[in-house]
Amino acid sequence: MRYAAWRFVLQRGSAAVLALCVIVHLATMIYAVRHDLTAAAIVARMHASVVWPAFYTLFVVAVAIHAPLGLRAIVDEWLGLRGPLVDAVLACAALVLLAGGLYAIASLSA
Repeated sequence: MRYAAWRFVLQRGSAAVLALCVIVHLATMIYAVRHDLTAAAIVARMHASVVWPAFYTLFVVAVAIHAPLGLRAIVDEWLGLRGPLVDAVLACAALVLLAGGLYAIASLSA
C-alpha cells in the first residue's frame, strides 16, 4: 500500500479510537464531578488499577497518531507544503505528544 493509503487508514482508525476514548473520558469526568471526587481520589483510583493507565495510554497513542496526520493534511491543502521536512516536523510533533502524554500517565499511575 502506498504511504497516502496508510495515512488514510491510520487517520480514520485513530479517529474511531479517539471517538470511543473521548466518550469514556467525558463519562468518567461527569461521574467524578457528580460524585464529588477530589483530585486525590481520582489519582488513588489511577494507582489502584491497571485499566485506567492502559486506557489513557491508548488515548495518548491515538492522539499522537491522529493529530499530526490531520495537521499534515491541513498544511498540504492550505499551504501547499509537502515533502520530507514537513514529515519530519510532524513526526517530531507526534513524538512530543506521545512523550508528554505518556509522562503524564506515568506520573499519575506510579
